[in-house]
Amino acid sequence: MVKFYSTSDTYSYPFPAVTLAYFLRYPNPYSTHVLSTDTISRHYDPETQRLTTVRLHLKRSKLPSAVVKLLPRSILGASASGDTQTYILEKSVVDVKEGWMDTESQNLEWTGVLSVVERQVFKRPTSVIPDEVKSWPNTESSARRPSFIKFSGLGAGAKVEDTGEKTEVTSSVTLHSHIGETWKKRRASAEGEAPQKPGFFSSWGASSLQRSIEKIGLTRTLRSQPNAREGMKVVLERMREGGLVGVLEGMRQDREAILAGRDVLKTRNRSDDGE
Repeated sequence: MVKFYSTSDTYSYPFPAVTLAYFLRYPNPYSTHVLSTDTISRHYDPETQRLTTVRLHLKRSKLPSAVVKLLPRSILGASASGDTQTYILEKSVVDVKEGWMDTESQNLEWTGVLSVVERQVFKRPTSVIPDEVKSWPNTESSARRPSFIKFSGLGAGAKVEDTGEKTEVTSSVTLHSHIGETWKKRRASAEGEAPQKPGFFSSWGASSLQRSIEKIGLTRTLRSQPNAREGMKVVLERMREGGLVGVLEGMRQDREAILAGRDVLKTRNRSDDGE
């Protein structure tokens, strides 16, 4: 029992700009739930000319109320209210020469309840080749020739020019609930022994519970994907208007706004508690 979601989109920016924006996409106005991002490893292979990066994102999340109602408190533990923080492991491989980037992200928390794996593949359209590359005197296939970001001006404040190039992206999300599988294994190993008292999963039906949780997760995915695309577009527009300096300044402002919002929320909670 697995739920699957897939969509395709096109960014009106050259491939190198889109890949750079991907690494600089947090924070943005559409990702206020992202608390931190850390790079675990980064490796460049000179033979394949590919860059592999592994990062860890900490996100503030909330279990859907429908899921909280479905699961017993013994499983939810300290997160019975639904409030939690989730680590997301992200691995990306960029091949600038061939013009593609493959990314995969997956949650490290609550995997027993719902495992969510998101994959994105960014590609430079093979029919779009910059004039500079077309004029190169070599026999390499045009589909394998690299494109570049064009800047107007000099320095870190240089702006990305609108060259008419685009980048295609395909996103897919796979959702799989493992709830009740441990109970199934225990029941299978206990065959031949004395009958056990029916538990939560046996009375509900593990398969039905898995389908319900996967459906709820898919609904949340359908709501979150548009925000993810809009966040990328904000970063790309900042890059077009102000170059790398514009992106970094936007990140600073977003971070300050997020922190200010948290301070307001903490003050409000203390007030509600009578402090």
